[in-house]
Amino acid sequence: MRKLKNLRWYIAALLFTSTVINYIDRQTLSVVKPHLMRDLHLSELDYAHIVQGWLLAYTIMYVVSGFLVDRWGTRKALAAFVSWWSFANVLHVFARTAGSLSFFQVLLGIGEPGNYNAACRAASEWYPPKERAFINGLANAGSALGAIIAMPLVAWLLIHYGWRYAFVATGLLGFIWLIPWLLLYRLPREHTSITDAELDYIHSGPPVLCPEGKPTVKQLLAKPDIWGLMLARFFSDPVWWFYLFWLPGYLQKQRGFTLTQIAIFGWLPYLASDIGGLFGGWLSDRMITWAGSPVRARFIPMAVCAAIMPVSLLIPGTHTMAGLIVVLCIVTFAHMAWKTNLMTITNDVYPMECIGTVFGILMLGSGIGGFLFQGITAHIVEGFSYKGVFIIMGFMHPVAMVVCYWLMRRAKLTDRLKTVIDAT
Repeated sequence: MRKLKNLRWYIAALLFTSTVINYIDRQTLSVVKPHLMRDLHLSELDYAHIVQGWLLAYTIMYVVSGFLVDRWGTRKALAAFVSWWSFANVLHVFARTAGSLSFFQVLLGIGEPGNYNAACRAASEWYPPKERAFINGLANAGSALGAIIAMPLVAWLLIHYGWRYAFVATGLLGFIWLIPWLLLYRLPREHTSITDAELDYIHSGPPVLCPEGKPTVKQLLAKPDIWGLMLARFFSDPVWWFYLFWLPGYLQKQRGFTLTQIAIFGWLPYLASDIGGLFGGWLSDRMITWAGSPVRARFIPMAVCAAIMPVSLLIPGTHTMAGLIVVLCIVTFAHMAWKTNLMTITNDVYPMECIGTVFGILMLGSGIGGFLFQGITAHIVEGFSYKGVFIIMGFMHPVAMVVCYWLMRRAKLTDRLKTVIDAT
């Protein structure tokens, strides 16, 4: 078979695209929300409960899908996950009540988290340490690009075909993606199209070793670093869930944006998050030598981003459309740069054999935090206003930063990784 130069970037393109599709499918609900709520006679609390149902399934399946990725391998597992969530998205055409809509959202939530467990493992399989943060930034950029595309795409489908067929059209994208994935993805050492030079380059970084064998879930949960990373996701990820599920509705109902204005301007905060994810990953990759260890190189941009996040307190008092979009862009840029580096610490610290399981455990914190915050958001919005939500969100990343750093220092991971690098 013909050798392909830089084959790992073809793999990166597929991982990026699967995340784009993942977010288009989940963002469809928030874009069609006003029309769907009117047709199905839903309240804001009903909507919050539907999102919570999705998050509950999503949270539980993060742990399960992490185990499946480690058991089945990246290729087979990701193909199964994409097939499941794409079919679940198509099924939304049959939603007639809040209950049936919630059921289809639960099915969607069962399939979607596996995309990120598989992408995280692929980052360890196909990329040396000095490229992993950028790859994770690319995967996160895929999520934001999916949200960007979803705005005009779903709005157009909604106008021309109605909200039901918007779910069908977006759901079919995953089945198209399956064809190149199954044709191209293999482990580097098993791939007949990889060059010897690229294979050597992929394995050029210091390996993350597991001298005591693959740890069990119980052993992992006994580690303070696991709890530090999980609590960081618990406090910070609900901010992204808000911007994903509530921002389009906030712009329409609270700030008076029309559907056309949503299509024109609503994607800009997600574009900013794309840029933040790529820049944050690129920056920390280049700081590894200067910082002395990969983990230290990730923490420095994270601390800067956490300090920026209180800017969200300005959102309720920003009265011009341009000013509002600028502040939203700053917040989403900082969040995704934070998230990319937090995600990459997983690749820096844990061996490939258990990366899917570890990532699933960490995302349990994300799901639980998101589930709780959805209910809090609904009660604040219905009882008071969005202002209280933006105030709370302004301080969630600083809290996450303090908790994560303290527990990671207890585990002394920065010192341990520096020793590994010095010895290599």
